[in-house]
Amino acid sequence: MFIKTSSMRHIHNKRKVINFMKWDTLVFFCFGILFIIALIIINVRGFHWGLDFTGGTVIEISTQKSVNLDQIRINLQKEGFINLQVQNFDNSRNIIIYFSETEDNKDVKNRDKIIQIINHTLQENTLVKRIEFVGPRVGSELLITGVIALISALIAIFLYITFRFVWRLALGIVLALIYDLGMTIGCLSLYQIEIDLTILASLLSVIGYSLNDKIVVSDRIRENFRKFSSDSAFEITNLSITQTFSRTIITSLITLMMVLILLIFGGTMLHGFSLTMLIGIIIGTISSIYVSSSLALKLGMKKEYITDKKNEIVI
Repeated sequence: MFIKTSSMRHIHNKRKVINFMKWDTLVFFCFGILFIIALIIINVRGFHWGLDFTGGTVIEISTQKSVNLDQIRINLQKEGFINLQVQNFDNSRNIIIYFSETEDNKDVKNRDKIIQIINHTLQENTLVKRIEFVGPRVGSELLITGVIALISALIAIFLYITFRFVWRLALGIVLALIYDLGMTIGCLSLYQIEIDLTILASLLSVIGYSLNDKIVVSDRIRENFRKFSSDSAFEITNLSITQTFSRTIITSLITLMMVLILLIFGGTMLHGFSLTMLIGIIIGTISSIYVSSSLALKLGMKKEYITDKKNEIVI
């Protein structure tokens, strides 16, 4: 599992170099299969779109005292109202309830039943301030714009990393980010997690976190290529990943601890956000080792491309 290189002698044998790339072909193949499975799941199961995308009915209620939103959600779910969003508005005595406009929910009796359940939970007669239909807060045009913005961001990342490093590392990082995003979205589709604006924010956070981790590894690869002259690209990659491995694991574990706290104590509103972050961080941490770096090697990354960028063709 450990290899000896001339770099080991330069660092006085203070650190054993882990041979990560020994299994790169096998791991890369397994990750490719998993990515294809994720795409199949997305195509078969689709997504559970939230009210931000589907629209629905909104009920605004005013109460005389502060309310326990979790108890209201539990009582509504017991009566069969599952896909509801219950949250405070302006202050703790105003409640807003969103629910999708299905055929069943169009029935006025169901809306009255929701109000009755809330009155029974709060043990008071609440004031219904409005009941109206609201359209999707994110329409199809905005969704298309978001996809275009995401693609533009990936192209900008590719160009920047190409300028700072080489295009082989840049392409490896961008493809790894696409892999992270695809696997995370695949998990959302598999478990039918409701996708709303908070989920989109979480996905963007995952991309940012994963990108930072991959940049750290790539920067160390470039530094070691310029520092050591006798080692091959294979050995330099193993050395660089070994040197950044403890930093990657510690950072990921600390971040995961914070996300777990949000998942456990954050309540219903933060459940989807924290769960998406949890999945994305785990996938992004692994891909920083076996996707971006191994891809750069398979694309033919060599020492002369790093140390003399004048000979590098930027695409």
